[in-house]
Amino acid sequence: MSTELTIGFLPLVDACLPILAHEHGFAEEAGVSLRLVKDMSWATVLDRLLYGHSDAAHLVAPLAIAATLGRGRPAQPLSVPFVLGLNGNAITLRPELARQVRPGGGMGMPAAVGAALKIIAEERRREGRPLTFGVVHRYSSHNYMLRYWLVACGIRPDHDVEITTVPPPFCADALKQGEVDGICVGEPWNSVAVEQGAGEIVLSTAQIWRRGVEKVLALRESVLEEKREGVLRLIRALCRAGAHFVDPANWELNAEILARAEYLDGSADLIRRAISDQLLIARDGPLVHYPDFMFQYREAANFPWVSQAEWLYTQMVRWDGIPYDAEDARKAARVFRPDVYRSALLGTGEPLPGASSKVEGSLASRTVVGTQQGSIMLENNVFFDGMVFDPHDIEGYIARMA
Repeated sequence: MSTELTIGFLPLVDACLPILAHEHGFAEEAGVSLRLVKDMSWATVLDRLLYGHSDAAHLVAPLAIAATLGRGRPAQPLSVPFVLGLNGNAITLRPELARQVRPGGGMGMPAAVGAALKIIAEERRREGRPLTFGVVHRYSSHNYMLRYWLVACGIRPDHDVEITTVPPPFCADALKQGEVDGICVGEPWNSVAVEQGAGEIVLSTAQIWRRGVEKVLALRESVLEEKREGVLRLIRALCRAGAHFVDPANWELNAEILARAEYLDGSADLIRRAISDQLLIARDGPLVHYPDFMFQYREAANFPWVSQAEWLYTQMVRWDGIPYDAEDARKAARVFRPDVYRSALLGTGEPLPGASSKVEGSLASRTVVGTQQGSIMLENNVFFDGMVFDPHDIEGYIARMA
């Protein structure tokens, strides 16, 4: 008997796995019937999920934790049994600013771009017209990664620069109309801004945290329990979609599918670039290959590491100005559900890590890790400033950030 699941999503390339699981029949073969519902803002995706209009959602990872902890609305526990991908975002500035912070062109280095931007930010603040950045949601990895980079470069968010919320499909327009000086958004919206001449890409968020957690599959905790068998089937279908997505032989076809009006309603060419880690930095410039710009499948990319949820909680503490709370930290950690992921894939060909948590930012080279099933080699996962997050010392990490 097939399980019916409604999944909300935004028109972003990293909504690919549920879409492709549906379009290629992987979900149907697993015994799941998917209904995909497109929205235009993360707030709407979350509302649809919390009020029961959808069973699951393609969601920015921090928002699942914020909803569970009751940040900005009554708490409702969410569960994340599957990570839809790592990174895939970029920071795009208005062309005149981009050329000032990376005069040599191409992708800049985080510290160098930040040092140049600091001078501009200080000048603009003295003139009474501070730089403004658009991020897709207050509780988004985009917001946290942007802030992490800025403050590490000596730029104080909310003091030296302003940060506002712009839904992803409107980021290029906000940049073009001068409402913001920069955006941090997922593809294809950086590339849309570049094609329009509204902006130039200066950094990939993968340069800030090489393996930063990004979008997740989120469900209300009660729905996960009620429809658990269907969710396990869905996870297996999403893994098949992930393997299909990263195969170069399928890039053209998958870009065409994602470009359809019911999904991203955009250019298949721009979408294919993102899929193949090719970025157009500036209009009329050359394509730049940035390996692992999007990261959808290998190295246990879909595994919901508890340490990733805990790192996101530290950023929530930092930027909401709230004290560390052991019970909140426990609730945040429980949002990510490696136990469900394991239940879905045990006995399949998918590799399963032996641990459910790891030290984030600790690997500068390829490392073989212990597994429950199969074999896994993890690669570079560093933060650009050399910081390391040990989930056994959350309070100490928060203190070092202060």
